Amino acid sequence: MQLIQLDIVGLSYSQTQTGAYALVLGELTGNRRLPIIIGSFEAKAIAVALESEIKPERPITHDLFTTFCKGYDIRVQKVVISSIKDGIFSSIIYCVDNNGKEIELDARTSDAVAIAVRFNAPIFTYLAIMEDAGIILDKDITPSVETKKVGFPEIESEFASLSLNELEEALDKAVSEEDYERASKIRDEINKRQ
Repeated sequence: MQLIQLDIVGLSYSQTQTGAYALVLGELTGNRRLPIIIGSFEAKAIAVALESEIKPERPITHDLFTTFCKGYDIRVQKVVISSIKDGIFSSIIYCVDNNGKEIELDARTSDAVAIAVRFNAPIFTYLAIMEDAGIILDKDITPSVETKKVGFPEIESEFASLSLNELEEALDKAVSEEDYERASKIRDEINKRQ
């Protein structure tokens, strides 16, 4: 079966399920997107891994898994989104130990992506899954329109009215409270102004 490499293009609140997030993956060599609804914990785990400036005070489960693997010289080679049934995606994490033995771990896609980001491992899916669940976008579409087209509209930042000093204080508070999604949004607002 043909594999298609994906990259994370977006992570936002789901407009279809309360308390959930939408992880949007896009193919590297095309204009299709694969939206996946995930839980808030997994969304935060992915956001923390993507944002090098945000570090939790204590390790979360995905960090613990990463530390364990590295301690025993187990490397994550890739993640493959392997199936979809009733709108639920499943994945396989492909690992190799220090003796070259390959290990396949069945995983929820949200956990697999959170781990792939930590190992800088590529994410793939099969052509059949992309054809079944992917959304085709026009090639010349801008990211903000792209986000709206898949059903996750951009929302004006709630931090737009704050001063730079107030943003820095809010960022410190969000990190200390381990609210990494909020910290990521604050950091984005700070970066827009610099």
